Amino acid sequence: MRILRYLTRDILLHTVAVSFVLFLVVFAGRFIRYLAEAAVGSLTGDVLLPIMLFKLPGFFEMILPLGLFIGILLSLGRLYAESEMVVLRACGVGPGRLAGYVLVPTMVVVSAVAFLSLYAAPEGSARAQVLLDNPRSAEGLHILNEGRFRKQRDGHYVTYAEQIDDAGVMHNIFVFEREPGSQSDIYNATFAREGEIVFQESTGRRYLELRGGTRYQGEPGKLALEEIQFDLYGELIPESQGSLRRTTKVQAMATQALWDSSDPKLRGALWWRVSLPLMVPAIAMIALALSRTDARRGRYAKIGPAMVVLLLYFLGLTQGRGLIESGQGPEVMLAVHVGFAVLSLVLLHWERISKRWSIVNV
Repeated sequence: MRILRYLTRDILLHTVAVSFVLFLVVFAGRFIRYLAEAAVGSLTGDVLLPIMLFKLPGFFEMILPLGLFIGILLSLGRLYAESEMVVLRACGVGPGRLAGYVLVPTMVVVSAVAFLSLYAAPEGSARAQVLLDNPRSAEGLHILNEGRFRKQRDGHYVTYAEQIDDAGVMHNIFVFEREPGSQSDIYNATFAREGEIVFQESTGRRYLELRGGTRYQGEPGKLALEEIQFDLYGELIPESQGSLRRTTKVQAMATQALWDSSDPKLRGALWWRVSLPLMVPAIAMIALALSRTDARRGRYAKIGPAMVVLLLYFLGLTQGRGLIESGQGPEVMLAVHVGFAVLSLVLLHWERISKRWSIVNV
């Protein structure tokens, strides 16, 4: 039990330390990205920190498996480099027993990643989505700012709202749009008494619903000007390809909703969430096998090859998700897990396999 406690504590301490460093790197990168969106009006400052906090579970669902992987490499690599593993073997701790000891902290991480991936991260993304869908607190993700002209599409799309009330209804709205025509550009100018943002769940698109207004359309150099009066008019809100709102929609869906859906893209997202905790035991055993080193090479000797194996695992899962989203079954993703689980077993027993192979050849 003392050996188990010692190894569990050492591996978890290394995991926490590595995860904290990785978190700082990821958090800094995301914060710079969100700050850039705030600088151009895509986010207001009052929602920047809450959105970051709601996104934290989504950060850790990826960081913890990587932290455990590197933590095992460093922890056991130190034992091999300082010859402590020789002492453990003398005490009767063989490869099988050592793997059992490593599985204890591994299951702790599996439980944490499963909770984060299946429940906490979607809930956090859903709460961030509420902030992003609020016209007042997330101005930039809506096309209208109170009392300000706002340009989009390199100035080809300009909007203005005189006032936005507490219910999110906008008053005295102006929208200008420049569209490419067959011979020359077409200019559209829309004035409306009031309007609000509506979300179409079936398409994931947002529309500016205008009420009580007039739309003018014309071409430069022509006297003809088309005038259309309307009681209700819908204007599609342009979204940039990499905007926060585009990347949050599926992430904000509950796992049960993904399970009940037959949409291939949602099924791919579901199996990605399930795959994160499933991969943890396999990468833990791979790290255990690749942590073997000696005092001459040091504890960092096999980190490079180990990271290559981990990268291949992630690439396999990414490809599997893509195949599921294209209409194939989850078997492709399960095959990736089985393949790397077999690889972990081969690496764990490589010495025994190589010895038997040499005996057979003799």
